Amino acid sequence: MNLIDPLEPPELQLLRQTRIIEALVRRATRQNEIGQTAYSAFQSAIELQSQVAAKTRDLERAADELKSIRFEGERTRKSLDEALAVMGEGFALFTDGQLDICNDLFQHLLPDVAQQVVPGLTLPEYYDLMAQSRVVVSTDRQIRAGGTEGVPAASSVIELTEDRWYQLSMQRTSLDNTVLLLTDITAIVRQNRSEKEHLIDRQADYLQAVFDNMTSGVCSFSDTGQLVMHNHQFRQLTGLPMTALQKGMTLTRLLNLMTVRGFIADYTLREVDDWRHELIEKGRLRRQVRSRADQVFDLQANHLPDGGFLVELKDVTLEHRATETLEKRVSERTSELTQANTQLTEQYEEKARVEEELRLAKERAEAAVSSKTRFLAAASHDLLQPINAAKLLIATLQSHSAQSDLAPMVGRIKGAFTSIEQLLHALLDISRLDSADSDTVSPSTLNLGAIMQNVFEDQTAVAEERGVSLRMVPCNVYVRSDSLYLLRSIQNLVVNAIQYTPRGGQVLLGCRRKEGRIVLQVWDTGIGIGAEDQSRIFEEFARAGNVPAGSGVGLGLSIVERTCRHLGHRLWMSSEVGVGSVFCIELDEVHPDTMLEIPPTLPVSSASLEGCIALVVENDDDVLFATTQTLETWGASVLAAKSTEEALGHMRDMGIPPDIMLVDYQLDGSDTGLATIAAVRDESATHVPAIMITADRRERLLRAGAEQDFAVMTKPVQVSRLRPLIEWKLRVGTAPKVGNDSICAVAHLG
Repeated sequence: MNLIDPLEPPELQLLRQTRIIEALVRRATRQNEIGQTAYSAFQSAIELQSQVAAKTRDLERAADELKSIRFEGERTRKSLDEALAVMGEGFALFTDGQLDICNDLFQHLLPDVAQQVVPGLTLPEYYDLMAQSRVVVSTDRQIRAGGTEGVPAASSVIELTEDRWYQLSMQRTSLDNTVLLLTDITAIVRQNRSEKEHLIDRQADYLQAVFDNMTSGVCSFSDTGQLVMHNHQFRQLTGLPMTALQKGMTLTRLLNLMTVRGFIADYTLREVDDWRHELIEKGRLRRQVRSRADQVFDLQANHLPDGGFLVELKDVTLEHRATETLEKRVSERTSELTQANTQLTEQYEEKARVEEELRLAKERAEAAVSSKTRFLAAASHDLLQPINAAKLLIATLQSHSAQSDLAPMVGRIKGAFTSIEQLLHALLDISRLDSADSDTVSPSTLNLGAIMQNVFEDQTAVAEERGVSLRMVPCNVYVRSDSLYLLRSIQNLVVNAIQYTPRGGQVLLGCRRKEGRIVLQVWDTGIGIGAEDQSRIFEEFARAGNVPAGSGVGLGLSIVERTCRHLGHRLWMSSEVGVGSVFCIELDEVHPDTMLEIPPTLPVSSASLEGCIALVVENDDDVLFATTQTLETWGASVLAAKSTEEALGHMRDMGIPPDIMLVDYQLDGSDTGLATIAAVRDESATHVPAIMITADRRERLLRAGAEQDFAVMTKPVQVSRLRPLIEWKLRVGTAPKVGNDSICAVAHLG
């Protein structure tokens, strides 16, 4: 084990080696005393002598190293003293808070306390000496003793006598010692002071130049009310001679002099005290003063930081006179405007009275139109009921008299009723389209090809009868529109084309795509429409000049225009007299989800409805009778009822559900065809096929038909479409449901 730490100082190592040798000698002596043999003693003495010799050599080497270290330390200390002596800054090192070493500049910077700046001086004590020194004039920060709180900031500026300046800097070393540096900054301070004074002088010259060249007169007064300075413009405005306006003149004397010379009125002196109080309280003052020569001056005073005040005087005579002139003109103009306003008020009141009369007249007219609209809408059901019954009876009568002499007469009766039906439909359509009801049109996704097919089939016979060739280009596109009004619009266009095309002419119905939209077109080789009539052809009761008498009342194209305007469809036409016309309706193309619809063509079957039990629910006796007669003519057994309860009674008496139901929507009281369909299906526990025949054309019935699986036909019923629909419903209406999908037939056929 090494008993001496080589890192310890040489003096301590030498002391430890001496103690070890002494301990070994005592041990050898003690071993001889307890009876060692001479040989053992001799051997021990030899070993001890060798150890002592080794230790002696170590001590001699350590003493040499110690001398070398002391020599190097003395040389280093001497070099440090020489370096500190030649430094241009004061330097002091405080070790463990006490002065260890400093140079002469630091020690003798303050001669009156230089004898006390000795090693061992603490840092707070040095700051106390600095504060007590008569050589120190001031410091930029307070330097006070008191532990670490007495230590100044990292850098302080100290002013000494004879205009000397030093910067005191304090730094911490890595061994947590403190170094103070005193740097002479006298030259820098004096240079900055000189530059500052030069800059102030230049600023003063600049301000004086600005002061002298101001357009307004300016003067300043001290806190005692004495004139300090003024510019040339102030003297010119006041009219005072240069000898009278001198520095040190009191404000009172200046005002008296200005009063005597007539610059200001006498009463101005009485207001000076009030001006002073306002200037002191608010720090600024602004007044207008008038001279005896009727000049007007704008006087503005502002308080200065040193207690004085600055006065600015500006001649505003011209501005004041212009303002007075303007005010006079404004007053005159105001009087004129007041008079004109009075006249306008009278005219406005008269206009308001006339507008109120017009408003009342408009309200009465709108009330009349609304009453007419409500009457037609409410009466539509009652108006269509007898026509519906008459059509069914005429169809039955026509089938019975087909081979008799009455057949031509029955045909003429049918034609007359067809004309009445078309005119009534036109009036009802215009009434609905002119109403404010938001449910007038109900856009939905439609198969345009199916609607075109329906119109084509309906008008083919009419075209053949008139000797006109009607052709259609089939299409299978879906559009967004109202099914009823789109059907009516296409029908009106085709009917007009057939009506105004001479025998042997042609009418073409088709559609084409145009930039992502569908354009439905109706072409004809008819008489054409003149340019003078094309701008008004879509107005109600408007007819072209070349149309022969007895060709209708001119409502068809008006219905088409109203329909397209409500649905947002673009409508236009092109025509040439003697060549023909083309009418176009532009619609949005859509891509519907997969759905089942009634086929566009329902072929008429010659098979009898023999054995079919049909339940007819209708509250109108004539319509119920006509529907019953028509179905019995087709071979069906009919159960006629006027309400849901009566229909349920017939089914209970028969003991089995009917094969099909034909129900009206609007029954007596709160009873409806929806309730009849639901009640029959619930009580019979059978999904009985159903057709609802109604004059109600609202979209909600179509949605109800899609949800509850029944067809919808509008009144008056077209017999040619009723029988194919019954046969189709009998074939597919009772088909089993697959999953959540069911066969849904919605026939909106008029």
